[in-house]
Amino acid sequence: MTHTYHRRTLLVGGAAALTALATPSLAQQVRNIGAFRTHAWQDHFESLRVGAIVADTESRALHFWNADVSDYRVYPTSVPISEELTRRGYTEIVRKRVGPDWTPTQSQRERFGWEYIPAGPESPMGTHAMYLTWPAYAVHGTHDSRKIGRPSSDGCIGLYIEKIAELFALCPVGVQVRII
Repeated sequence: MTHTYHRRTLLVGGAAALTALATPSLAQQVRNIGAFRTHAWQDHFESLRVGAIVADTESRALHFWNADVSDYRVYPTSVPISEELTRRGYTEIVRKRVGPDWTPTQSQRERFGWEYIPAGPESPMGTHAMYLTWPAYAVHGTHDSRKIGRPSSDGCIGLYIEKIAELFALCPVGVQVRII
């Protein structure tokens, strides 16, 4: 059987193939995520108050419930790179910022020589950040999508840029957070 291919078909097909190679496919994203575990908010909190988040570092997923349980979402995340950097327990969102800058901790300066990075595409905080009661800990975006689903942070919980924007819009200050 003979196939005839037109130049336009080859160009469009080639462009689609290059785009697919440059963008992580759903299969690649799922491979990075691991196996999500389901959680019930009642297993972690007495009430929802203004909403709740459970960040599960083992399954690398963030679970969100709004105040009246009409909205439940699960997001793939990056997690701390080591047990020493993983803080677990209860906290809450105390501040939110669009276009966050980043200041490394003293430990990061000593270990890596890192310096302050203003808001923008080079900031490891991505486009949105929700700061916790614990100093230097946040739920934020990352411009490096390869980090999602992997241990890759110095303590924070990272999300894809489009997912942190979505979660940011859903979470008022005061949302309770548990990192397990």
